[in-house]
Amino acid sequence: MANFSTACHTPPALCHLEANGLRLAYFEWRPELRGQQPTLFLVHATGFHARVWDQVVAHFANHHVIALELRGHGRSDFADFAGWQDFGADVTAAVRVLELQSAIGVGHSMGAHAMIHAAAMLPASFSRLVLIDPTLFAPQAYLQAPPVSDAPHPVTQRKSRFASPEEMVQRFEGKVPYLVFQKEALRDYCRHGLLPAQDGQGFHLACAPSTEGQIYNAARRDLSIYTSICALNLPVRVIRARPSDPTILPFDTLGSPTWPGVAQEFRQGEDIHLPHRTHMLPMEDPKLTADLIKQAAQ
Repeated sequence: MANFSTACHTPPALCHLEANGLRLAYFEWRPELRGQQPTLFLVHATGFHARVWDQVVAHFANHHVIALELRGHGRSDFADFAGWQDFGADVTAAVRVLELQSAIGVGHSMGAHAMIHAAAMLPASFSRLVLIDPTLFAPQAYLQAPPVSDAPHPVTQRKSRFASPEEMVQRFEGKVPYLVFQKEALRDYCRHGLLPAQDGQGFHLACAPSTEGQIYNAARRDLSIYTSICALNLPVRVIRARPSDPTILPFDTLGSPTWPGVAQEFRQGEDIHLPHRTHMLPMEDPKLTADLIKQAAQ
């Protein structure tokens, strides 16, 4: 196995902030450029971490960039949550602490959901949003959500201990959903997605499978998301991947969770459909992801 490499010549700084009663981690690239142009503010999807953005950030060499790690992910504190609105409250509190102004907010999947809440609460903090395959269902889906099952989500059964990042790469490459990841993006995910095990024996996933499963089970519980969507009055680019395939069980991890009509619910919404790309777009095609962000900022 070749040595792991970083997408940026200068690695980002790991920082922490206190927000919403939690110690949240974030990574910052090129702080000396803050204020020269809008900050790029990134929030990852369920089960991931801030450094999955490395290959995308490599295409923004002249930008100030901040990537936040959500509660229970990466190096951020874990705390129980009632629903996805709690993640939105965390991001809102973090944006307030960071004192962002007119930033370009980029969220992937659940990170996009949380970003919407933050922008609705702090409109001066954002100039526009780019929502990459956001987990946003049709309004009636939230009103007709089925009861929460007592059965554990299938993701809770995933392997969570590894001897090394290299072992994690070898286990995941070629398997869904990781088979669509760019090679370096998969290495970034594995290298930065593990924390030393407390017993000193190898590493464990930075986002516990139990946390990931709990998040998925709460996906249709945030009745307030459309209130935040309606409150936004700034350009919002919605990027949708290929539709989910209902024949793939227990669920299609590469299919889009985005309701096709969601862009029209924003006052300044734009819909971009990429039928030949998957839900893992930032890791699947970092350059295309960066280009779509840059186009939105023009």
